Amino acid sequence: MTTQTLGLKPNLYQYLLSVSGREPEILTQLRQETAQHPMGRMQIAPEQGQLMSLLVQLIAANKTLEVGVFTGYSTLVVALALPKTGKVVACDTSEEYTAIARRYWQQAGVSEKIDLHIAPAMETLDRLLANGETETFDFAFIDADKSNYDSYYERSLQLVRPGGLIAIDNVLWSGRVADIQVQDNRTKKIRAFNQKLHQDSRVTLSLIPIADGLTLARKN
Repeated sequence: MTTQTLGLKPNLYQYLLSVSGREPEILTQLRQETAQHPMGRMQIAPEQGQLMSLLVQLIAANKTLEVGVFTGYSTLVVALALPKTGKVVACDTSEEYTAIARRYWQQAGVSEKIDLHIAPAMETLDRLLANGETETFDFAFIDADKSNYDSYYERSLQLVRPGGLIAIDNVLWSGRVADIQVQDNRTKKIRAFNQKLHQDSRVTLSLIPIADGLTLARKN
């Protein structure tokens, strides 16, 4: 996990931010607070958040899904990009982490757009499917436990409409996916997941080397 794009020298990274970064102050405050958190490395990079905001607007998303909230930066990015009628269905298991998220969502004035479910994500996703919400989402972001990425992806693919977009975080895994000496379970799971998506004809695919690697899968 990394909080900035892999492989960029510090001066080039700072240049990128200086000519491209348009992070709203509320997001800067949340990112800075999260950086002090013991698990702060789980925070997405600001340039990734800005890309996600642009993508949500490009596809005119109104209903979105998030698997893995942490302190709520990515949720807030998406909520700010949605129209007033927009909705984010957000899945997480931590009351502690999401308490920070709720505070910032409230400050940003987007709390009414966010439907947070504190439960194992698979339970929430299966409930959405059982409730008839198949193909009703425009966008989904997956950034949770890596061992369940495949299951989250399969459920999200059912929930997202044709032409909708699924974004999956950490697919470059700090470069460990390309190191054959690294054989821990999470790394192997991400490798297998990446290989699966490469061959998946149900989606149009692009793996973008931004932050820790972000796969974009458009449902055909």
